[in-house]
Amino acid sequence: MSSPVVLITGATRGIGAAAAVELARRGAEVAIVGRDADRVRETAEAARAAGGAAAVHEHVADLARADEVRRLAAEVLETHPRLDVLANNAGAMFTARHVTPDGHEQTLALNHLAPFLLTDLLRERLAADGGGRVVTTASDAASAGELDFDDLEFERRSFKPMRVYGTTKLMNILFTRELAKRAAGDGITATCFHPGVVRTGFGKNDGLLYRAGLTIVGPFLRSPDKGARSLVWLALDPAAAELSGVYVVDQKVREPTPAGRDDALAEGLWERSAALTGVTA
Repeated sequence: MSSPVVLITGATRGIGAAAAVELARRGAEVAIVGRDADRVRETAEAARAAGGAAAVHEHVADLARADEVRRLAAEVLETHPRLDVLANNAGAMFTARHVTPDGHEQTLALNHLAPFLLTDLLRERLAADGGGRVVTTASDAASAGELDFDDLEFERRSFKPMRVYGTTKLMNILFTRELAKRAAGDGITATCFHPGVVRTGFGKNDGLLYRAGLTIVGPFLRSPDKGARSLVWLALDPAAAELSGVYVVDQKVREPTPAGRDDALAEGLWERSAALTGVTA
């Protein structure tokens, strides 16, 4: 039996890097995605040294940009005849409002629109050979999210980093819920998970106060290896193969927030996201 092929974004630090190494150690063929070529190479080398016999591939892309997401998808389709798992792990929290070249608020662009678009572009490849798995890194921070279809970009509301981040994590949960319904006929499963509060580079993108705070509490946070366990389990474990539309914490299915279980919100977000990314709803 051939090795499963896993594409993982945000794979150059934190739980992404830990998951890439563990996936490779378990024999998966891993395609690592990051925005910094040197970090991608370092993670790939660590994955190759983990002891698995399958190939490790390197892809460089800034997923906050739609053109880069599309370029990555084209590169993946050309490079990988098979794709068994897409792990949408890339994400960040920003302490101030930034706008991407596409005109979108950066947290929304990276944490939600990028995985939405990338999944759509790779969906046909994932559906081949009986269907694949889409695993998205969400968070219990979704409980702080406030989804407002009239202000998804936080142009009118005050920009509070945790609320903005939590809103995109709520979007991850709703995206998973709706994808599970829409892709079921293709044999694709969709799951998401909370990794815990992990000791990583997350939240250090800008803002001295946040960087200092995270440095202080760092020793008390969960290790990246532990944070990556649910991702690896959802990607490879036979016990997770039939799960779809669910939210997982520590390899166990958990109920998300009431908003995360709202089918009308999930459908509305899908339609709005399709319009923002230019894909067919």
